Formats: sequence, structure tokens, C-alpha cells
Amino acid sequence: MSPRSLLLFLAAASLASAAIKVGDPFPSLATPGVAGLAGAKLPDTTGKIVLVDFWASWCAPCKASFPVLAKLHADYAARGLVIAAVGLDEKPAAAEGFVKKLAPPFPTLHDRQQKLVKQVAVPAMPTSYLLGPDGRVRFVHQGFHGDATERDLRAQIEQLLAELPKPASP
Repeated sequence: MSPRSLLLFLAAASLASAAIKVGDPFPSLATPGVAGLAGAKLPDTTGKIVLVDFWASWCAPCKASFPVLAKLHADYAARGLVIAAVGLDEKPAAAEGFVKKLAPPFPTLHDRQQKLVKQVAVPAMPTSYLLGPDGRVRFVHQGFHGDATERDLRAQIEQLLAELPKPASP
């Protein structure tokens, strides 16, 4: 193996080992400026189930996933699900056009400098991370596969919501 090939291999291996995986704490989205994110302010995520979806305007499966995410938001937001969609387009106009056209009911953030994307080591577009109330990654969905992804997400969201403390009775 040439020195250059060895360097490329080691760089790829270090990136792969740095990828956020099930069980890992997810980087905080609470202070968007710190992570290099711009866009909508997120609601409080403390003790909630959080779905962080990474997307790009050029990604056809990302476009197909947004109506499903909107349905999940409508069905589960009142029960404790927060959806945060993180776009990684370098040009703000591309991300803004995507968001304007699809008009999601959940917050969208823009990771123009791709700081969070690199920190998480997002493997593909789209990729979603479903976090438990402790902020740790519980499920990862790479790609969007229509009804199959929606079924999996619904089952996993229900599972995580069942773990939340029940509100006190009056």
C-alpha cells in the first residue's frame, strides 16, 4: 500500500469510527449558533423524543420524506415528539427554496458549513436519528424507503413515547 493510500485509508477509518451510532449521545441542537446552524428556533427538547433528519435540496428521497415527516409531526408532536430537519446545502437559496416549496410544519435548520453533518458523520442523504428522552441515539434510518420507513418510524416512536413518564392525573 502506498503512503498516500495508507493516509486515505486511515482518514476514512477515523471518520467511520467517529460516526454517531445507536447508544451515543447526540450533539446538542439547543444552541444553534454554536453548532453553526441557522434557521428556526427549536422547541425545548428536554425529556422529549427527537427525530433529527438530515436532508439536502438536491436529494429526491429527501423531498419524498418531508410529507411523511409532516404526518409524523401532526400525529405525535402533542405527545412529545420534536422533529428537527437539518439541511446541508452550501447555498442558502437552495435550502430556502426547498423549505418554501415543501412548507414543513416542523423546524428546519441550515448547516451551511456542514459542522454538525461532519460531527455526526452522516452517511447518506437523507439520514434520520431518533433520540430517546435522554438525548441518546436509539434508532438510525439511512435513506428513505417510503411506507417501510414510515412504518418503522411509527413503531419506534410509539416505543419511545411509551417510555416517557405519564402525566399526573388531576
